[in-house]
Amino acid sequence: MSKKSKAVSDFISNIIASVLMLILAIIGFFIVVFVVQTGSSLAGYEPSGDFVVLSSAIITAAATLSGFLIE
Repeated sequence: MSKKSKAVSDFISNIIASVLMLILAIIGFFIVVFVVQTGSSLAGYEPSGDFVVLSSAIITAAATLSGFLIE
């Protein structure tokens, strides 16, 4: 395999991996929103949607960043 085709192949695989990671982060965000909202209602709290989204975004960002650190 020549250097150019290897470089193009690596570039395409990096793009595919980035898109896949973004899709999984978005799916994970929606799951975490559901878990935070359900958990807060089970605990007897009724937070506004702003706080549910904020806490879900923080949890999802921490999980995504920790996934990068494991590699």
